[in-house]
Amino acid sequence: MNPPIDLHLFAKEAMRARGLLPEFSAPALREAGAARSATPERGGQIRDLRSLTWFSIDNDDTRDLDQLSVAEALPGGAARLLVAVADVDVLAPLGGAVDAHAAANTTSVYTAAGVFPMLPHLLSTDLSSLHEGQDRLAVVVEMQVRADGTVAQA
Repeated sequence: MNPPIDLHLFAKEAMRARGLLPEFSAPALREAGAARSATPERGGQIRDLRSLTWFSIDNDDTRDLDQLSVAEALPGGAARLLVAVADVDVLAPLGGAVDAHAAANTTSVYTAAGVFPMLPHLLSTDLSSLHEGQDRLAVVVEMQVRADGTVAQA
């Protein structure tokens, strides 16, 4: 009889074999911790869109809300669609340790053993997560879609 497999260890080994990073480096964790005291700012480009009815395709218990959407019916069967993606780079600057980890993995990795997040938990589930009632920066793309599904304006 074979000994039981440690799925967490197996997942980490599989990630490493594919060039992925299952753990965050000490510099990445320090950088994420420093983001707690950062005051992200984007100048006059910020619009407060919290009054809109945003929705997510994530599960109800998801803490990592990095993308939200709004859809609004327009005359003639058209629709206005807004897609918001968490603006992580204000907390994890380009070229930093968190950015390097995210660039290596490009996504969170979901396994039977658990989730290996692309960003440290402090960023992914808190400081950049688009939770209701929280001040967060996001990059928002707005488009109008015709009744036939083609994009009229973006």
